[in-house]
Order: sequence, then structure tokens, then C-alpha cells
Amino acid sequence: MAQTATRRAGPGTEKHRETAIKTKTKSRPRDDLLDLVSGSLDDDKAEDIVAIDMAGKSTISDYMVIASGSSSRHVAAMAEHLVGKLKQTGVKRISVEGMTAGDWVLIDAGDIIVHLFRPEVREFYGLEKMWGVDVGAPTIAVGADAPQAANA
Repeated sequence: MAQTATRRAGPGTEKHRETAIKTKTKSRPRDDLLDLVSGSLDDDKAEDIVAIDMAGKSTISDYMVIASGSSSRHVAAMAEHLVGKLKQTGVKRISVEGMTAGDWVLIDAGDIIVHLFRPEVREFYGLEKMWGVDVGAPTIAVGADAPQAANA
């Protein structure tokens, strides 16, 4: 007689993995998180918003968003508003660095990392160049710069 094995849908099984992936996708797709971040920054009048798709570049996040504020207070206020909106949507384990100084605030929300700078600090560190983004090349348009949805 042939023996059959029954696998439970617990951790480590294919069914469990499928359920986990579906749950993660349904609860907060990565593009929705990018829309939330870019919308918040756009509402707060962030300047030069750039979103970098990290696929194929790094596994630390899905996207990296870089934006500038006009002053230290502006940068800190944008960061505070964004962290509040991320928490409201259920993002857990948000790490924030640099809020008190306001020159460069880093917000790590897991699937998305946000860098907010004063313009001169952003220019000095040049994160876009470090991640291979040609400043003059097209990037993911976000906020007010995003094109309206066209019929596909």
C-alpha cells in the first residue's frame, strides 16, 4: 500500500507561505505605501521629491524616497506628519533618526525608507548619486509631479 503524508498549514508549509503573502499584499501593498508617503510629503510642500525603486539594487526596502524641506523646522514637521500618517495606517516598527536637529531626518518604515533633508545637506550627501540615480534622468513621478492615470 502506498503511504500518504498530510501536511498541516503551519509555519514552513507552502499553504502557510501563500496565506502570508496574500495577507501582506491585501493589507498594505508596497505601491499604496509609496502613495501615502508621496502624498503626505506633497501635502506638506516638500521640494524635489524623488522615489527610487530599490528592486535589483538592495533588499533593505522596496522604495527609498528622498525629499527636501526649506528649513530645519519644515523638515522636522514633514517627518512628524509622515510618521503620524504611517502609524494611522498600521505601519509597525517605524524608526526615526535626526528629528531633533532637522537637517536630515531618516524614517525607516520597513518597506519604504524616507530621507528628508535641508537642500544644502541633501546636496552635500548626494544620496541619489550613491544609489545610481542620474539626477537629470527620469524617476518615479510622485506627488504633484505624477501624471494623471491614463487608460491602459
